Amino acid sequence: MAITQSSEKKRKSTGGRRIIAKKKKKYELSNIPTMPTIGKKDERKTIAIMGNKTKTKVKHALKVNVLDKKTNKCTMTELQTARENPANRNYARRNIITKGAIISTPLGDVRITSRPGQTGSVNAILIEKKQ
Repeated sequence: MAITQSSEKKRKSTGGRRIIAKKKKKYELSNIPTMPTIGKKDERKTIAIMGNKTKTKVKHALKVNVLDKKTNKCTMTELQTARENPANRNYARRNIITKGAIISTPLGDVRITSRPGQTGSVNAILIEKKQ
């Protein structure tokens, strides 16, 4: 069965179930969610999307672009491990990186600001410097 982003809601505003009287359409198709992880090498996947365009998704990430707001410098550094993830606490255990995830690096703890599963790059802001 195809995964779709349904345009119809399954519940009414009162909470009752709504019987959807339409089939899934080709333009409503979506993909399986990408779960970018911290890996041993950088790995990306390019997929075709509507309008003859492409989208790059990160499958495994090794490096991250870190911005230090105090010095206004951007450096590329290695990812070590996921500390916490507000999207799902189990993601931190599985080293899955999403927007908002807090990751430890040699520079210190960083918060991911990009969407690795959507944009194909991993950008972050330094939140806690290592002593």
